[in-house]
Amino acid sequence: MATDEGLDLVEINNSNAVPIVKIMDYGKFKYEQKKHAAESKKNQKTTELREVWIKPFIEGNDLNIKMKKVFEFLGQGNKVKITVMTKGSKKVLARGKDAVPELFAHILEIIGDNGTVETKSKPDDRTKSMIIAPTKQ
Repeated sequence: MATDEGLDLVEINNSNAVPIVKIMDYGKFKYEQKKHAAESKKNQKTTELREVWIKPFIEGNDLNIKMKKVFEFLGQGNKVKITVMTKGSKKVLARGKDAVPELFAHILEIIGDNGTVETKSKPDDRTKSMIIAPTKQ
């Protein structure tokens, strides 16, 4: 019957005692599935994790340049990982451990309402970092 009309007999569900089949054009069915999958993928938004490295005792103008990059990433809808390099820095060890938290506080003050802190690194890490997600508007 299906071959007379140029269609295929497609098994829909075989888990029942009686298998369920349907007469259809299988090529057209696969094409529609592929088209629907492409349409749903097109509407899907992916977020990336972008990273910005900063030294603990960065000058003001250099920090402003880095923050422009952070705002650009947040504007694109990406998460930003801000990492402070403390590994092997004699200045950080000599000045104490307050430099990095003060820098993070200053960075969060600059970011303001444009982003929210998602995670912070553990206090014993040699490189300190925090991940900032864009605020939903």
